[in-house]
Amino acid sequence: MVDMQQFKGLSALIIEPHPGMRASLHNMLNLCGLAKIDDAANSSQAIRQLGVKTFDLILCEYDLEGGQDGQQLLEDLRHHKLMQAATMFFMVTGEGSFAKVVSAVELAPSDYILKPFTADNMLERIGRALDKRNAFLPVYARIAMGDERGAIAACVEGAARQARYATEFQRLRAELHLLLGEAAEAEPLYAGLYGAKAIAWARLGQAKTLFQLGRLGEAREMLEALLGQNKRFLDAYDWLARVHEAEGHPARAQATLAAAVALSPHALRRLRRFGALAFEAGDAEAAEKAFKLVVSKARHSEFRDPEDHARLVQSLVRNGDPVQAAAVIRDLDKSMAGQRNGPLCSAVASAMLHEYTGNEARLGESLDAALAARRHSVGVSAALKMELARNCLGNGREDGAAEVMREVMRNAGSSAAMAKAMALFEGAGRADLAVALAHESRQQVADMVAAGAARAKEGDFRGAVDLMVDAAAQLPDNPQVLFNAAVAVLKCLENNGWDERLGQCALDYIGGVRRLDAQNAKLPALSGLHQQILQKYNIRAGRWLDAAGAA
Repeated sequence: MVDMQQFKGLSALIIEPHPGMRASLHNMLNLCGLAKIDDAANSSQAIRQLGVKTFDLILCEYDLEGGQDGQQLLEDLRHHKLMQAATMFFMVTGEGSFAKVVSAVELAPSDYILKPFTADNMLERIGRALDKRNAFLPVYARIAMGDERGAIAACVEGAARQARYATEFQRLRAELHLLLGEAAEAEPLYAGLYGAKAIAWARLGQAKTLFQLGRLGEAREMLEALLGQNKRFLDAYDWLARVHEAEGHPARAQATLAAAVALSPHALRRLRRFGALAFEAGDAEAAEKAFKLVVSKARHSEFRDPEDHARLVQSLVRNGDPVQAAAVIRDLDKSMAGQRNGPLCSAVASAMLHEYTGNEARLGESLDAALAARRHSVGVSAALKMELARNCLGNGREDGAAEVMREVMRNAGSSAAMAKAMALFEGAGRADLAVALAHESRQQVADMVAAGAARAKEGDFRGAVDLMVDAAAQLPDNPQVLFNAAVAVLKCLENNGWDERLGQCALDYIGGVRRLDAQNAKLPALSGLHQQILQKYNIRAGRWLDAAGAA
């Protein structure tokens, strides 16, 4: 028997296009004891609401109207961190769509609710998910505070206290070790789980640890064996493609992702990655098909990216189709007018087209427009900037190419990224310029960091933050800059008092360093300082932390 009292106080969001079904779901949730219920008729409305509010429960219809389905919406919510770890997400679907959505294990919701269903069915499903969520709240609360060490300890304690969830606690503990760059600690946890229960995701986790440890051959064999047992294990394809790339086999990586795309054609980020891999491997035809799908499927997403159009134009030009390329540019200008980075993407795409057709006057205009738009762009990929630099270099605008590549090199997150940038100039016979730009870029980064440190040393902690926040906005993929931005923010909080916005900045910067440089030996000390500051000001994770204390 489900205790109705546990549902009181929970908040819910219903995402359902049909008014009658929305009303029916609303009534069922009321019968379950929920009173705080919001509705959204489509994914755009849902995203806007999730941008300003948190919900305990989301009920989402799979067959949304407006071009985006529930699976694509869930991908967007997870990728853009619009959904808390403690939020329960239920996919509402008919039997006809169930086989399609349940196969996408990398986008698994908390549960599925198959239509038709009753309030009692819903009550049972929500009750089961809520019981599990309550068991994990102490872990989620610590993760929300950036206290991964505390979260690991909470996993150990949770497994001991609630044996029925011991496997899930062990899994989350291993994932947290991986997040901290501690593959050696995660590997035996995954190996133990697989040895005890032969769980496929545990084997995948073990392969991830081997990848992080540089044992690529072992990781590849493990992933290939997994796919031999289950051809629909989509996450295994993604990681096998990463292994092939790391081993220097882009064609094998492309073929691996092609198999995954065939099984699950709705995952936009995989499609983008496949298209980029295909283009780099010289298969412009496959790249064109992939980016046509991306442009089509992303059209109704709140997070559509004008770079998709530019990459499609690049593929079409490579395939000798200027007519279609021109049509794609017109569509970009029409459908993404006012979109961030739209003018830059349009100008770069136009430059590619005019270079192909030999229209030098229009090419010059497009390159001028692209160089001007670049100065106001935010978050543009290194690949698009390098295409602009290549075009400038090949058409008498060496100064423009150098300007663009300085930014690419300053933002290079690894030696491989720097080498790729330098190769562009070396291929054009300007190795001397490549070396000079690389040295200049490194010096500029060092100067940025030194300027921030000098402000902090003088006691101007707020000034140090302003400098480093600006540097991090310019160079979001440079781990050295993000690390020092985190230090500046934490020192400011420590000396000037707590500030909610800066507290979130600290979390974001530490997360960025982990993403780019998980093996950084100074990361534990940085995280430790962060936790000391939270304790100093008694900062808590909000209502879910209070719920965790009561759980």
